Amino acid sequence: MIHRPELSRRRFLGASALGVLSLSACGGRPSAPQVQVTVPQAILDEAAPFRGSTVRMLSQQMYSDLANEALDHSLQTFAEATGTTVENNLMQADTGDVVAKLDAEIASGNARDLAFFTDDRFLAQFHNLGLVNEMTDVVESLTTTLGQPVSESQNFCVYDGKWYGVPYHFVGLGDFVRKDWLQEKGIPVKDTYTYEEMRDICLEISDPAKRRFGWGVTINRSGDGNSFLEGVVNSWGGAITAEDGRTVTFNSPETVDAVAFVEDIFKNPKYQPMRPPGIESWTDSSNNENWLAGIIGYVRNQFSVYADSKTTENPVYAGTHAFAGCTGPATDRPVRYGQSQALINFRGSQNPGLAKVLSKYLVSGTPLLNIAKAAPGLAMPAWEQVWDSDPFYTQGDPAFSMLRDMAQQPLPIPTTTGLGFPGRPSSGRQAVLQSYVLTDMMQTVLQGTTPQAAVASAHERITQIFEQQGLRQ
Repeated sequence: MIHRPELSRRRFLGASALGVLSLSACGGRPSAPQVQVTVPQAILDEAAPFRGSTVRMLSQQMYSDLANEALDHSLQTFAEATGTTVENNLMQADTGDVVAKLDAEIASGNARDLAFFTDDRFLAQFHNLGLVNEMTDVVESLTTTLGQPVSESQNFCVYDGKWYGVPYHFVGLGDFVRKDWLQEKGIPVKDTYTYEEMRDICLEISDPAKRRFGWGVTINRSGDGNSFLEGVVNSWGGAITAEDGRTVTFNSPETVDAVAFVEDIFKNPKYQPMRPPGIESWTDSSNNENWLAGIIGYVRNQFSVYADSKTTENPVYAGTHAFAGCTGPATDRPVRYGQSQALINFRGSQNPGLAKVLSKYLVSGTPLLNIAKAAPGLAMPAWEQVWDSDPFYTQGDPAFSMLRDMAQQPLPIPTTTGLGFPGRPSSGRQAVLQSYVLTDMMQTVLQGTTPQAAVASAHERITQIFEQQGLRQ
Protein backbone atom coordinates (compact mmCIF):
# COMPACT_ATOMS: atom_id res chain seq x y z
CA MET A 1 0.00 0.00 0.00
CA ILE A 2 1.01 3.60 -0.47
CA HIS A 3 0.02 6.23 2.07
CA ARG A 4 0.68 9.91 1.39
CA PRO A 5 0.19 12.10 4.47
CA GLU A 6 0.02 15.84 3.95
CA LEU A 7 3.44 16.74 5.37
CA SER A 8 5.48 13.63 4.63
CA ARG A 9 5.06 10.69 2.36
CA ARG A 10 5.47 7.14 3.69
CA ARG A 11 5.64 4.16 1.40
CA PHE A 12 5.68 0.48 2.25
CA LEU A 13 7.22 -1.14 -0.78
CA GLY A 14 7.29 -4.91 -0.97
CA ALA A 15 6.24 -7.91 -2.97
CA SER A 16 2.59 -7.20 -2.27
CA ALA A 17 2.74 -3.42 -2.69
CA LEU A 18 0.45 -1.79 -5.23
CA GLY A 19 3.28 0.13 -6.89
CA VAL A 20 3.98 3.82 -7.33
CA LEU A 21 1.32 6.33 -8.27
CA SER A 22 2.28 7.82 -11.62
CA LEU A 23 2.58 11.58 -11.75
CA SER A 24 0.59 11.52 -14.95
CA ALA A 25 -2.42 10.81 -12.76
CA CYS A 26 -1.70 13.80 -10.51
CA GLY A 27 -2.69 17.08 -12.08
CA GLY A 28 -1.57 16.17 -15.59
CA ARG A 29 2.19 16.39 -14.91
CA PRO A 30 4.36 14.15 -17.09
CA SER A 31 5.48 10.84 -15.64
CA ALA A 32 9.15 9.99 -15.24
CA PRO A 33 10.98 8.58 -18.27
CA GLN A 34 10.59 4.83 -18.34
CA VAL A 35 13.73 2.91 -17.42
CA GLN A 36 13.57 -0.84 -17.00
CA VAL A 37 15.01 -1.14 -13.52
CA THR A 38 16.76 -4.40 -12.74
CA VAL A 39 18.48 -5.86 -9.69
CA PRO A 40 21.97 -7.28 -10.40
CA GLN A 41 22.60 -10.89 -9.44
CA ALA A 42 25.33 -9.85 -7.00
CA ILE A 43 22.79 -7.73 -5.11
CA LEU A 44 20.26 -10.57 -5.10
CA ASP A 45 22.89 -12.87 -3.62
CA GLU A 46 23.82 -10.38 -0.90
CA ALA A 47 20.17 -9.73 -0.07
CA ALA A 48 19.22 -13.42 0.14
CA PRO A 49 19.85 -13.77 3.91
CA PHE A 50 17.49 -10.86 4.56
CA ARG A 51 14.49 -12.23 2.68
CA GLY A 52 11.28 -11.45 4.55
CA SER A 53 12.80 -8.58 6.54
CA THR A 54 12.17 -4.82 6.42
CA VAL A 55 14.50 -1.90 5.84
CA ARG A 56 13.32 1.53 7.04
CA MET A 57 14.56 4.37 4.85
CA LEU A 58 14.47 8.16 5.08
CA SER A 59 15.05 10.23 1.94
CA GLN A 60 15.88 13.89 1.64
CA GLN A 61 13.10 15.23 -0.55
CA MET A 62 14.48 16.16 -3.95
CA TYR A 63 13.18 19.31 -5.62
CA SER A 64 11.76 17.21 -8.43
CA ASP A 65 8.56 15.21 -8.05
CA LEU A 66 9.62 13.04 -10.96
CA ALA A 67 12.87 12.13 -9.19
CA ASN A 68 11.04 11.26 -5.98
CA GLU A 69 8.66 9.02 -7.94
CA ALA A 70 11.58 7.42 -9.79
CA LEU A 71 13.23 6.59 -6.48
CA ASP A 72 10.02 4.88 -5.38
CA HIS A 73 10.07 2.80 -8.55
CA SER A 74 13.66 1.67 -7.93
CA LEU A 75 12.89 0.79 -4.31
CA GLN A 76 9.77 -1.10 -5.38
CA THR A 77 11.82 -3.16 -7.82
CA PHE A 78 14.39 -3.99 -5.13
CA ALA A 79 11.71 -5.02 -2.64
CA GLU A 80 9.90 -7.29 -5.08
CA ALA A 81 13.10 -8.91 -6.40
CA THR A 82 14.59 -9.58 -2.96
CA GLY A 83 11.41 -10.53 -1.11
CA THR A 84 11.89 -7.71 1.37
CA THR A 85 9.91 -4.66 2.42
CA VAL A 86 11.19 -1.12 2.04
CA GLU A 87 9.53 1.58 4.10
CA ASN A 88 10.49 4.98 2.69
CA ASN A 89 9.71 8.44 4.08
CA LEU A 90 10.54 11.81 2.55
CA MET A 91 11.86 14.65 4.71
CA GLN A 92 12.08 18.31 3.74
CA ALA A 93 15.67 19.36 4.46
CA ASP A 94 15.32 23.15 4.45
CA THR A 95 13.31 23.55 7.65
CA GLY A 96 16.33 24.20 9.86
CA ASP A 97 15.45 21.47 12.40
CA VAL A 98 16.42 18.25 10.59
CA VAL A 99 19.34 17.39 12.87
CA ALA A 100 17.35 18.01 16.06
CA LYS A 101 14.46 15.87 14.84
CA LEU A 102 16.69 12.95 13.90
CA ASP A 103 18.68 13.21 17.12
CA ALA A 104 15.43 12.92 19.07
CA GLU A 105 14.20 10.06 16.89
CA ILE A 106 17.37 8.04 17.43
CA ALA A 107 17.38 8.77 21.17
CA SER A 108 13.86 7.34 21.36
CA GLY A 109 15.04 4.04 19.82
CA ASN A 110 13.38 4.67 16.45
CA ALA A 111 16.46 4.91 14.21
CA ARG A 112 16.08 4.36 10.46
CA ASP A 113 18.24 1.76 8.76
CA LEU A 114 19.20 3.87 5.76
CA ALA A 115 18.89 7.55 4.86
CA PHE A 116 20.34 9.97 2.37
CA PHE A 117 21.13 13.60 3.04
CA THR A 118 23.39 16.19 1.45
CA ASP A 119 26.87 15.49 2.76
CA ASP A 120 28.19 19.06 3.08
CA ARG A 121 25.04 20.23 4.88
CA PHE A 122 24.40 17.50 7.46
CA LEU A 123 26.97 14.73 7.78
CA ALA A 124 29.44 16.62 9.99
CA GLN A 125 26.65 17.34 12.46
CA PHE A 126 25.43 13.74 12.42
CA HIS A 127 29.00 12.52 13.02
CA ASN A 128 29.68 15.09 15.75
CA LEU A 129 26.61 13.86 17.63
CA GLY A 130 27.55 10.21 17.15
CA LEU A 131 24.40 9.47 15.18
CA VAL A 132 25.90 7.54 12.25
CA ASN A 133 27.72 4.24 11.85
CA GLU A 134 30.84 3.70 9.79
CA MET A 135 30.29 2.67 6.15
CA THR A 136 33.92 2.18 5.05
CA ASP A 137 33.31 -1.45 4.05
CA VAL A 138 30.60 -0.42 1.59
CA VAL A 139 32.72 2.36 0.05
CA GLU A 140 35.74 0.08 -0.33
CA SER A 141 33.59 -2.56 -2.01
CA LEU A 142 32.14 -0.03 -4.44
CA THR A 143 35.57 1.43 -5.22
CA THR A 144 36.76 -1.92 -6.55
CA THR A 145 34.03 -1.95 -9.19
CA LEU A 146 33.11 1.73 -9.74
CA GLY A 147 36.42 3.58 -9.32
CA GLN A 148 36.77 6.71 -7.20
CA PRO A 149 33.85 8.73 -5.82
CA VAL A 150 33.40 12.42 -6.64
CA SER A 151 35.93 14.87 -5.22
CA GLU A 152 33.78 16.69 -2.68
CA SER A 153 32.52 13.46 -1.10
CA GLN A 154 36.10 12.55 -0.22
CA ASN A 155 36.08 15.69 1.93
CA PHE A 156 32.62 15.62 3.51
CA CYS A 157 32.03 11.89 4.04
CA VAL A 158 35.36 11.00 5.67
CA TYR A 159 36.25 11.49 9.35
CA ASP A 160 39.55 10.28 10.81
CA GLY A 161 40.13 8.23 7.67
CA LYS A 162 36.81 6.41 7.91
CA TRP A 163 33.77 6.75 5.66
CA TYR A 164 30.49 7.57 7.40
CA GLY A 165 28.54 8.28 4.21
CA VAL A 166 28.35 6.34 0.95
CA PRO A 167 28.30 8.73 -2.04
CA TYR A 168 24.93 8.13 -3.67
CA HIS A 169 24.46 10.64 -6.45
CA PHE A 170 26.09 13.92 -7.35
CA VAL A 171 23.73 16.87 -7.03
CA GLY A 172 24.23 19.21 -9.93
CA LEU A 173 24.63 22.84 -8.88
CA GLY A 174 24.94 25.69 -11.31
CA ASP A 175 24.23 29.20 -12.36
CA PHE A 176 21.62 29.69 -15.05
CA VAL A 177 21.17 32.69 -17.30
CA ARG A 178 18.75 33.35 -20.14
CA LYS A 179 21.07 33.17 -23.12
CA ASP A 180 18.30 34.32 -25.44
CA TRP A 181 17.97 37.54 -23.41
CA LEU A 182 21.74 38.00 -23.57
CA GLN A 183 21.79 37.46 -27.32
CA GLU A 184 19.10 40.10 -27.80
CA LYS A 185 21.48 42.58 -26.17
CA GLY A 186 24.59 41.33 -27.93
CA ILE A 187 26.09 40.05 -24.68
CA PRO A 188 28.46 37.09 -25.15
CA VAL A 189 27.65 33.76 -23.54
CA LYS A 190 30.63 32.52 -21.51
CA ASP A 191 31.57 29.60 -19.30
CA THR A 192 32.01 31.86 -16.29
CA TYR A 193 31.51 35.47 -15.27
CA THR A 194 32.59 37.61 -12.36
CA TYR A 195 29.87 38.51 -9.87
CA GLU A 196 30.20 42.14 -10.95
CA GLU A 197 29.74 41.16 -14.59
CA MET A 198 26.63 39.14 -13.82
CA ARG A 199 25.16 41.94 -11.71
CA ASP A 200 25.60 44.38 -14.61
CA ILE A 201 24.28 41.87 -17.14
CA CYS A 202 21.17 41.33 -15.02
CA LEU A 203 20.47 45.05 -15.10
CA GLU A 204 21.01 45.29 -18.85
CA ILE A 205 18.64 42.44 -19.72
CA SER A 206 15.86 43.65 -17.41
CA ASP A 207 12.65 45.19 -18.70
CA PRO A 208 9.96 45.51 -16.00
CA ALA A 209 7.40 46.57 -18.61
CA LYS A 210 7.78 43.10 -20.15
CA ARG A 211 7.92 41.39 -16.72
CA ARG A 212 11.59 40.65 -17.28
CA PHE A 213 13.75 40.93 -14.17
CA GLY A 214 17.38 39.98 -14.52
CA TRP A 215 18.21 39.15 -10.91
CA GLY A 216 16.66 35.99 -9.43
CA VAL A 217 18.63 35.19 -6.27
CA THR A 218 17.06 35.86 -2.88
CA ILE A 219 18.75 36.61 0.46
CA ASN A 220 15.79 35.47 2.50
CA ARG A 221 15.92 32.43 4.82
CA SER A 222 16.41 29.55 2.39
CA GLY A 223 18.96 27.06 1.19
CA ASP A 224 19.40 29.16 -1.94
CA GLY A 225 20.03 32.29 0.11
CA ASN A 226 22.60 30.46 2.22
CA SER A 227 24.39 29.08 -0.82
CA PHE A 228 24.54 32.44 -2.58
CA LEU A 229 25.79 34.39 0.42
CA GLU A 230 28.42 31.87 1.44
CA GLY A 231 29.57 31.64 -2.18
CA VAL A 232 30.02 35.40 -2.42
CA VAL A 233 31.87 35.58 0.90
CA ASN A 234 34.20 32.74 -0.16
CA SER A 235 34.81 34.33 -3.54
CA TRP A 236 35.87 37.56 -1.82
CA GLY A 237 38.29 35.52 0.31
CA GLY A 238 36.28 35.28 3.53
CA ALA A 239 34.83 32.25 5.29
CA ILE A 240 32.72 31.14 8.23
CA THR A 241 35.63 29.09 9.54
CA ALA A 242 39.31 28.55 8.98
CA GLU A 243 40.33 25.50 6.99
CA ASP A 244 40.55 23.50 10.21
CA GLY A 245 36.73 23.62 10.46
CA ARG A 246 37.00 24.67 14.12
CA THR A 247 38.07 28.33 14.25
CA VAL A 248 35.52 31.06 13.48
CA THR A 249 36.99 33.62 11.06
CA PHE A 250 33.85 35.25 9.70
CA ASN A 251 34.55 38.86 10.77
CA SER A 252 37.14 39.90 8.22
CA PRO A 253 37.57 42.81 5.77
CA GLU A 254 36.88 40.38 2.91
CA THR A 255 33.55 39.32 4.42
CA VAL A 256 32.54 42.94 5.00
CA ASP A 257 33.33 43.80 1.36
CA ALA A 258 31.30 40.81 0.15
CA VAL A 259 28.29 41.83 2.28
CA ALA A 260 28.58 45.40 1.00
CA PHE A 261 28.48 44.07 -2.57
CA VAL A 262 25.24 42.19 -1.89
CA GLU A 263 23.80 45.17 -0.02
CA ASP A 264 24.36 47.33 -3.10
CA ILE A 265 22.40 44.91 -5.28
CA PHE A 266 19.41 44.93 -2.94
CA LYS A 267 19.38 48.56 -1.78
CA ASN A 268 20.80 50.69 -4.58
CA PRO A 269 17.96 52.27 -6.61
CA LYS A 270 20.11 51.77 -9.69
CA TYR A 271 19.40 48.05 -9.53
CA GLN A 272 15.70 48.22 -8.73
CA PRO A 273 14.67 47.44 -12.35
CA MET A 274 16.38 44.05 -12.14
CA ARG A 275 14.87 42.99 -8.81
CA PRO A 276 11.53 41.13 -9.06
CA PRO A 277 8.89 42.44 -6.64
CA GLY A 278 9.03 40.55 -3.34
CA ILE A 279 12.40 38.86 -3.95
CA GLU A 280 13.54 39.81 -0.44
CA SER A 281 10.96 37.35 0.98
CA TRP A 282 11.27 34.50 -1.52
CA THR A 283 11.50 30.91 -0.32
CA ASP A 284 13.42 28.06 -1.94
CA SER A 285 10.63 27.35 -4.41
CA SER A 286 10.09 30.98 -5.46
CA ASN A 287 13.04 31.25 -7.83
CA ASN A 288 12.09 27.93 -9.43
CA GLU A 289 8.57 29.17 -10.05
CA ASN A 290 9.68 32.53 -11.43
CA TRP A 291 12.36 30.95 -13.61
CA LEU A 292 9.93 28.46 -15.14
CA ALA A 293 7.43 31.28 -15.66
CA GLY A 294 10.02 33.16 -17.73
CA ILE A 295 10.14 36.13 -15.37
CA ILE A 296 13.78 36.12 -14.20
CA GLY A 297 16.99 36.04 -16.19
CA TYR A 298 19.60 34.72 -13.76
CA VAL A 299 19.48 32.27 -10.88
CA ARG A 300 21.79 30.06 -8.79
CA ASN A 301 20.26 26.74 -7.95
CA GLN A 302 20.41 23.01 -7.90
CA PHE A 303 19.70 21.62 -11.34
CA SER A 304 16.06 21.19 -10.34
CA VAL A 305 15.07 24.28 -12.33
CA TYR A 306 16.93 22.97 -15.36
CA ALA A 307 15.52 19.46 -14.99
CA ASP A 308 11.96 20.70 -14.62
CA SER A 309 12.20 22.94 -17.68
CA LYS A 310 13.54 20.04 -19.75
CA THR A 311 11.19 17.29 -18.61
CA THR A 312 8.10 19.51 -18.92
CA GLU A 313 9.21 20.86 -22.32
CA ASN A 314 9.09 24.40 -20.99
CA PRO A 315 10.33 26.86 -23.65
CA VAL A 316 12.65 28.36 -21.02
CA TYR A 317 14.89 25.31 -21.42
CA ALA A 318 15.96 26.23 -24.96
CA GLY A 319 16.91 29.71 -23.78
CA THR A 320 18.98 28.56 -20.80
CA HIS A 321 22.75 28.68 -20.49
CA ALA A 322 24.04 26.59 -17.56
CA PHE A 323 27.50 27.33 -16.21
CA ALA A 324 29.53 26.49 -13.11
CA GLY A 325 29.25 29.84 -11.37
CA CYS A 326 30.77 33.27 -10.88
CA THR A 327 34.18 34.31 -9.62
CA GLY A 328 35.11 37.03 -7.14
CA PRO A 329 38.14 39.18 -6.36
CA ALA A 330 39.89 36.31 -4.54
CA THR A 331 39.22 33.49 -7.00
CA ASP A 332 40.04 32.54 -10.57
CA ARG A 333 37.50 29.71 -10.71
CA PRO A 334 34.04 29.49 -9.15
CA VAL A 335 33.88 28.24 -5.57
CA ARG A 336 31.52 25.53 -6.69
CA TYR A 337 32.25 21.89 -6.03
CA GLY A 338 28.74 20.49 -6.03
CA GLN A 339 27.20 18.24 -3.43
CA SER A 340 26.59 14.55 -2.99
CA GLN A 341 23.66 12.84 -1.42
CA ALA A 342 25.27 10.50 1.10
CA LEU A 343 23.71 7.22 2.16
CA ILE A 344 24.05 6.76 5.91
CA ASN A 345 23.18 4.18 8.55
CA PHE A 346 21.98 5.57 11.87
CA ARG A 347 23.16 4.30 15.23
CA GLY A 348 20.78 1.79 16.76
CA SER A 349 19.09 0.80 13.49
CA GLN A 350 17.54 -2.68 13.37
CA ASN A 351 18.64 -3.87 9.92
CA PRO A 352 22.05 -2.35 9.01
CA GLY A 353 22.99 -5.37 6.91
CA LEU A 354 20.11 -4.98 4.47
CA ALA A 355 20.68 -1.22 4.50
CA LYS A 356 24.20 -1.75 3.19
CA VAL A 357 22.97 -4.04 0.42
CA LEU A 358 20.34 -1.48 -0.58
CA SER A 359 22.96 1.29 -0.65
CA LYS A 360 25.11 -0.73 -3.08
CA TYR A 361 22.06 -1.24 -5.30
CA LEU A 362 21.12 2.45 -5.44
CA VAL A 363 24.39 4.08 -6.52
CA SER A 364 24.68 2.76 -10.07
CA GLY A 365 23.09 0.84 -12.90
CA THR A 366 19.42 1.17 -13.73
CA PRO A 367 18.35 2.35 -10.25
CA LEU A 368 20.43 5.52 -10.59
CA LEU A 369 19.71 5.91 -14.31
CA ASN A 370 16.01 5.77 -13.51
CA ILE A 371 16.35 8.82 -11.24
CA ALA A 372 18.90 10.64 -13.40
CA LYS A 373 16.58 10.59 -16.41
CA ALA A 374 13.71 11.84 -14.28
CA ALA A 375 15.76 14.82 -13.09
CA PRO A 376 18.46 15.63 -15.67
CA GLY A 377 21.43 17.24 -13.95
CA LEU A 378 19.95 17.00 -10.46
CA ALA A 379 20.97 13.37 -9.87
CA MET A 380 24.24 12.50 -11.60
CA PRO A 381 26.83 9.77 -10.96
CA ALA A 382 28.85 9.94 -7.75
CA TRP A 383 31.31 7.30 -8.98
CA GLU A 384 33.95 7.58 -11.67
CA GLN A 385 33.04 4.61 -13.84
CA VAL A 386 29.30 5.22 -13.64
CA TRP A 387 29.75 8.37 -15.76
CA ASP A 388 30.72 6.17 -18.71
CA SER A 389 28.20 3.40 -18.01
CA ASP A 390 25.41 4.85 -20.15
CA PRO A 391 25.32 7.36 -23.05
CA PHE A 392 22.79 9.45 -21.13
CA TYR A 393 25.48 10.71 -18.73
CA THR A 394 27.82 11.78 -21.53
CA GLN A 395 25.41 12.78 -24.28
CA GLY A 396 22.06 13.33 -22.56
CA ASP A 397 22.40 17.09 -22.26
CA PRO A 398 24.96 19.78 -23.17
CA ALA A 399 25.28 20.77 -19.49
CA PHE A 400 26.42 17.33 -18.31
CA SER A 401 30.08 17.80 -19.30
CA MET A 402 30.26 20.86 -17.04
CA LEU A 403 28.80 18.85 -14.18
CA ARG A 404 31.32 16.05 -14.69
CA ASP A 405 34.16 18.58 -14.61
CA MET A 406 32.75 20.00 -11.38
CA ALA A 407 32.36 16.55 -9.83
CA GLN A 408 35.88 15.42 -10.66
CA GLN A 409 37.82 18.67 -10.28
CA PRO A 410 40.86 18.78 -7.98
CA LEU A 411 40.09 20.23 -4.57
CA PRO A 412 40.49 22.49 -2.65
CA ILE A 413 39.77 25.57 -4.77
CA PRO A 414 42.43 28.16 -3.80
CA THR A 415 41.91 31.85 -3.05
CA THR A 416 44.31 34.78 -2.93
CA THR A 417 43.75 35.06 0.84
CA GLY A 418 45.29 31.65 1.41
CA LEU A 419 42.03 29.79 2.02
CA GLY A 420 41.03 26.72 0.08
CA PHE A 421 37.49 25.44 -0.40
CA PRO A 422 36.13 23.19 0.81
CA GLY A 423 37.92 23.20 4.14
CA ARG A 424 37.63 20.39 6.63
CA PRO A 425 34.09 19.22 7.38
CA SER A 426 32.70 21.37 10.16
CA SER A 427 29.68 20.61 12.30
CA GLY A 428 29.82 24.26 13.37
CA ARG A 429 29.59 25.56 9.80
CA GLN A 430 26.75 23.20 9.00
CA ALA A 431 24.87 24.26 12.14
CA VAL A 432 25.38 27.92 11.19
CA LEU A 433 23.87 27.35 7.78
CA GLN A 434 20.98 25.37 9.27
CA SER A 435 20.36 28.34 11.61
CA TYR A 436 20.28 30.77 8.65
CA VAL A 437 22.78 33.14 10.25
CA LEU A 438 23.91 34.54 6.88
CA THR A 439 20.45 35.28 5.57
CA ASP A 440 19.38 36.77 8.91
CA MET A 441 22.46 38.99 8.77
CA MET A 442 21.48 40.29 5.34
CA GLN A 443 17.96 41.07 6.54
CA THR A 444 19.46 43.38 9.19
CA VAL A 445 21.50 45.05 6.46
CA LEU A 446 18.34 45.67 4.44
CA GLN A 447 16.86 47.30 7.54
CA GLY A 448 19.79 49.73 7.88
CA THR A 449 22.57 47.97 9.79
CA THR A 450 25.98 48.64 8.24
CA PRO A 451 27.84 45.70 6.74
CA GLN A 452 30.59 46.11 9.35
CA ALA A 453 28.14 45.94 12.26
CA ALA A 454 26.11 43.14 10.69
CA VAL A 455 29.19 40.98 10.11
CA ALA A 456 30.44 41.59 13.65
CA SER A 457 27.06 40.60 15.10
CA ALA A 458 26.87 37.51 12.89
CA HIS A 459 30.37 36.54 14.01
CA GLU A 460 29.25 36.58 17.63
CA ARG A 461 26.24 34.40 16.83
CA ILE A 462 28.42 32.00 14.83
CA THR A 463 30.82 31.74 17.77
CA GLN A 464 27.96 30.79 20.07
CA ILE A 465 26.79 28.09 17.67
CA PHE A 466 30.31 26.67 17.36
CA GLU A 467 30.65 26.47 21.11
CA GLN A 468 27.27 24.73 21.34
CA GLN A 469 28.78 22.15 18.97
CA GLY A 470 31.69 21.69 21.39
CA LEU A 471 34.07 23.79 19.28
CA ARG A 472 35.53 26.16 21.87
CA GLN A 473 36.75 29.49 20.56
